[in-house]
Amino acid sequence: MTQPPQPPNEPPQGGFGAPQDPPPGGFGAPTPPPADPLAKQPPAAPPTPPAGGYGSPPTPPAGGYGSPPTPPAGGYGSPPPPPPGGGYGAPQTPPPGQPPQNPAYGYPQAPPPGQPPAQPGYGFPQAPPPGQPGMYPQQGYGYPTAPMQPQYVAPQPGGGKKFTTQMQIIVAAVVAVVLIVGGGIFYAAGSGDDGKQEEASSAGPGGEGKDGEGKGGTGDGLAGGTEKAPADTKSKVGFQLPHPKVTDTTVVAGSWVTDKVYVKSGVYEVVGYDLAKGTKLWSIPLEGQVCAASRHMSKDYKTAIAFEEGKPTAKDKYPSCNRIGALDLATGKLMWSKSVTSTSSGDEPVRFNEVTLSGATVAAGGTSGGAAFNLANGAELWKPKTDTNNCYDMGYGGGEALAVVRKCGGYDDPQLTIQALNPTTGAPLSSYNMPAGVEYASIVSTKPLVVAADVGDTAGDGSSISDFFSIDAATGKLIVRISADADKYAGDCGSTEVEECTALAVGNNKLYVPTERHEGGGEYGDTNEIVAFDLTTGKLVGGRADAGDRYTLTPLRMDGSNVIAYKEPPYDKGGQIVSINGSTFEETVLMVNPDDESVRDAETSFSVDYAEFIYEKGRLFISEQMVSEPSKSSTLDDKQYLVVSFSTV
Repeated sequence: MTQPPQPPNEPPQGGFGAPQDPPPGGFGAPTPPPADPLAKQPPAAPPTPPAGGYGSPPTPPAGGYGSPPTPPAGGYGSPPPPPPGGGYGAPQTPPPGQPPQNPAYGYPQAPPPGQPPAQPGYGFPQAPPPGQPGMYPQQGYGYPTAPMQPQYVAPQPGGGKKFTTQMQIIVAAVVAVVLIVGGGIFYAAGSGDDGKQEEASSAGPGGEGKDGEGKGGTGDGLAGGTEKAPADTKSKVGFQLPHPKVTDTTVVAGSWVTDKVYVKSGVYEVVGYDLAKGTKLWSIPLEGQVCAASRHMSKDYKTAIAFEEGKPTAKDKYPSCNRIGALDLATGKLMWSKSVTSTSSGDEPVRFNEVTLSGATVAAGGTSGGAAFNLANGAELWKPKTDTNNCYDMGYGGGEALAVVRKCGGYDDPQLTIQALNPTTGAPLSSYNMPAGVEYASIVSTKPLVVAADVGDTAGDGSSISDFFSIDAATGKLIVRISADADKYAGDCGSTEVEECTALAVGNNKLYVPTERHEGGGEYGDTNEIVAFDLTTGKLVGGRADAGDRYTLTPLRMDGSNVIAYKEPPYDKGGQIVSINGSTFEETVLMVNPDDESVRDAETSFSVDYAEFIYEKGRLFISEQMVSEPSKSSTLDDKQYLVVSFSTV
């Protein structure tokens, strides 16, 4: 999982990643895009694997990423090269008195005569033992792999002898290769131990041609999404907003997209920009700096922010974040703003850490109290109840429903409770007590209700995630607890914030999680995958979405039953946006950004872990959540941006 945040906007000292001056013709001049790494290639005969060294990757089959690798030459259960004049798959015999030649180091090897099969190499599919064709192979790195096909024994002319076990394995491997090259594989469904399988074909979603022809859909009876691939996925640079001049670290969290405007928090203002040109359309001045922003909008483009009561002064360098405001993003107006007091703080206004939106309710929380307001007029709806056990609302999760993380007890024995709330009255609909010793928890989703926590501080990587909790919001009962090994799975939640989780998506009764980065199949560069946990059983479901060599995938949000994800590029390519079928994990490329040096340097100057990424209807906006004074070592070539955008429309 991700590491703790580094000081924001510290530009790299020369070298890779530092934004450069634009080339002649202006920043972002269109250039030929990189070749689509997800494009299907025509089927070809399985190539001979590279001779040699440890970790040499097998060539992926024509079925695309996610298909099992072609069995290496000489590997256990793999067909040897055809003999002169013999058919493909005919067994070979070494010269008399000579032992069989050993395959390259790192590949699974055939056992000596009379010995049991050796364990295959890490990550390779395993053949079932002779006589047990129904057994599945052992799973590889953190996600399901494709099982071997059942052995096939051809009938013998004249009732002759049946195939030997060795011949059955050889034929099974040949059949598997034929199936792969033919464009279809089988993968474990992952729905418990019932042994059921689903078929994943290379036919496009909804049966609309090979690879779906970029038309989206699902082909699994689900609703799919609204984001469709354009005729040309090559993007152009939309606009860039310069890094604001500040003298101290400044929060600029909050960005939203409507049908006509891109909205971004700035310094003492919230600004609306033209979607295509980036020209300023309107500005909402604020008394103080934005300190928190809702990630949700109403259907008519209204949202909420928390901001400081004033600007810093010599007497008060850090004004309190005690004001809540509602924004109309369609008209560029501050609808209302106010502060409130709590029963335990006297006349002192409540200091807020977070704000969210659910339906017509704005809910804000903090260590000194919380409150809920009517989105339309700011009328106070309710405040958290106080009691003798020092309980308070740490923060709320919004969206389709409203939930709260409530903390009670003393410092040495805290008790966290997750409650589903009635948004209008604040009354608890259900309650679930987190395990003892959990000091902080984050709400990943409110419908279904999914919570993340670092139980016993075991994550050890700053992600605040060791386990996920799938909770029945109606009854408060735990459905399943999912252990998420920090060495295998990524994703990140704020250490103290309740609704700050990133790189996670919830839909289709599944939790979509990226794996940690690991070595890819190429000579250099990391890669990863997106896998999914069933929120009822807690088990990994069948299938995965592969980023491809030197790319890494990060889930951004759900689009119907599909997952919208960003593919972080290698140093010499532009990033991509893909839509991942939530059931089959088939990827459809929606956007490929330019690989021009100045453009890719600007794109990669933003941290995938800490910047805001919004993709809507052919437009990608990447923006900072925090800005600071440029380093003294910065030069004119070290360009920094508040926002960069890309477009295929």
